[in-house]
Amino acid sequence: MLARRLIPCLDIKDGRTVKGINFGQLRDAGDPVAQARAYAAEGADELVFLDITATQQGRGTLLTLVRAVAAQLDIPFTVGGGVTSVETAAALLQAGADKVAVNSAALARPALLTELADAFGAQCVVLAIDARHEEASDAWQVYTRAGTQATGRDPVAWAQEAAALGAGELLLTSMTHDGTRRGFANDLTRAVGAAVPVPVIASGGAGEAADFVAVFTQGQADAALAASVFHFGHLRLPDLKATLRAAGVPVRI
Repeated sequence: MLARRLIPCLDIKDGRTVKGINFGQLRDAGDPVAQARAYAAEGADELVFLDITATQQGRGTLLTLVRAVAAQLDIPFTVGGGVTSVETAAALLQAGADKVAVNSAALARPALLTELADAFGAQCVVLAIDARHEEASDAWQVYTRAGTQATGRDPVAWAQEAAALGAGELLLTSMTHDGTRRGFANDLTRAVGAAVPVPVIASGGAGEAADFVAVFTQGQADAALAASVFHFGHLRLPDLKATLRAAGVPVRI
């Protein structure tokens, strides 16, 4: 069985790491360069960097900061935010990213996924899916533009389409669970994972070590991404990996 991955996430605004609840109520969470260095030393399997205001501000990702973060790492590094073309993706890869994450631009023009996969290989293309559970319909819906606009799309169907178009990995975030520390959206994660032939990274809701055990066993995730529990010292990666291993979840120590 492949080792499950633990991935800290740096949500970047104005050059600083921030973290919120349900995609709002942002607060400062630290210096991304120092955090990258610390996470690599602690045993993170990968690192994700998301420039969360790039799309709304109509600009590309902060390349200078990407270079500075990449210089601290010897682990795979995914960067997203403002990726709208092969050219913007190439700039990030040249700045030190190993993979690029796309979200809003792919929803607007799904052919972008194929263009990126053709140019760099599917292994470099991560589709980020932000989904919210709508209580009125008791269904999940995909959101775009940093979670500000509903699309009417079902996340499982969008995941299947994206994988067929060239996405090599999916970063699935539950907006409903984001920042709540009440556990991941295991049912949604399992449904998406069962529908696609590519790895699924679960995101949104991590609070305790038991939540990671659950997302790997019940949610069948290939990787789990978290932010605040790592940034504010609630969980340490070495301790979390030891807990996962004791629970029978394969991890790299």
